[in-house]
Amino acid sequence: MTCILLTGSSRGIGAAARQCLEARGAKVIGQATRSDSVDTVPADFSDPGAPQELWEAALARAGGEIDVLVNNAGMFVASPLDASDIEWLDAWEDTMRINLTAAAQLSRFAVRHWQERGVGGRIVHVASRAGHRGDSPAHWHYAASKGGMLAMHKTIARQYAGEGILSFAITPGFTDTAMAGDYLASRGGAGLLADIPLGRVATPEEIGKLVEFCALDAPPSLTGATLDANGASYVR
Repeated sequence: MTCILLTGSSRGIGAAARQCLEARGAKVIGQATRSDSVDTVPADFSDPGAPQELWEAALARAGGEIDVLVNNAGMFVASPLDASDIEWLDAWEDTMRINLTAAAQLSRFAVRHWQERGVGGRIVHVASRAGHRGDSPAHWHYAASKGGMLAMHKTIARQYAGEGILSFAITPGFTDTAMAGDYLASRGGAGLLADIPLGRVATPEEIGKLVEFCALDAPPSLTGATLDANGASYVR
């Protein structure tokens, strides 16, 4: 049975991905900032020690072997350009820690775990279209964190493919989740659909299926690839 550590598993894309993965028979150990669920580890990534505590707890629950890491947890909070210096900087650092640094820590633990075991493994990074094309004036920090995630993903793919350690990234555009809802409303709601040739935003289930594919089915030669899922609103 494939054992998967999935961060941000309690809602939106994470909840959809969990459902897809468990339907395939995978054992999924989830993470959420707060949780009373027996199959989810509470871990607040604003705490620098939380990723290590999560990894150790997940390893214990997995019987010492984790096969796949899915870096999905993230925050999306506006930080206006005219905020005070300290407010703007706090928002930047909080977003970087939760969206990028925690993912980097977990990726490092995963790579070392697989190296020590002498086996391969997979990392799936749920990034964002913003990592390619940027974001709004109030979301510099979000775009930068997702761009950093993509650079990290490419580095992992290039450096460890020879050891069977594979890395995949998914870059959704707008997705119908609670996190994106406030942003859509603040930017004109349905008017944003004019920028999406498909005529609608992605569903969490669509992104969940991509997570499932990368975690369980993607051929090794696809390592290093980034799968765009944005309704053709950004094409490369």
